[in-house]
Amino acid sequence: MDYNTQRKKLVLPEYGRTIQLMVDYCLSLEDREERTKAAHTVIAIMGNMNPHLRDVADFKHKLWDHLAIMSDFGLDIDWPYPLPDLSILNEKPEKLPYSENKFRFVHYGKFTEQIINKINDIEDADERQALIETMANHMKRSYMVWKKEPIPDEIIFKELVMLTRGEVEVPENLKLGDFKDALVTTPPINQKPSKRRIPQKRKK
Repeated sequence: MDYNTQRKKLVLPEYGRTIQLMVDYCLSLEDREERTKAAHTVIAIMGNMNPHLRDVADFKHKLWDHLAIMSDFGLDIDWPYPLPDLSILNEKPEKLPYSENKFRFVHYGKFTEQIINKINDIEDADERQALIETMANHMKRSYMVWKKEPIPDEIIFKELVMLTRGEVEVPENLKLGDFKDALVTTPPINQKPSKRRIPQKRKK
């Protein structure tokens, strides 16, 4: 048996082994003119595999770059475009800068904490109180969505004060929403609702 695992590893697997065999055939041709003609045929087949990209800018250029990569830059033909820089292809991508900020309450998120820390910057007392009420409700809902369990308002108020290091006072008699809808677990999008079979009465 001939298994794919025993064959040569594909450089660009998205084109499949048949295209790679065509590229290898182009490399085996001795006549330069025949190699160039065969390369154009391979490019046409590669383009037919992605017809929706024909109108994309530089699509043909990308196909020729891919052909060069699949031939390991060993295909001696009349290239219609400059060959890609091999040093850039082998260059490792830079590491993404990850945030080092640690959250005390992960379920509230970074932006919630940032907004809460700006509450004291609001000079108008009514606006400040409205923002405190809005953020307290948002915190309660976020908690219930995350934990899937109810939480007393007093705990939300306590954590709100903790997040602001005691710089914010929660208004007296503040009542938060119940947010019962946050406790409802919805099935995955691809999961169909189960159909219960209703037993039918037997005919006597």
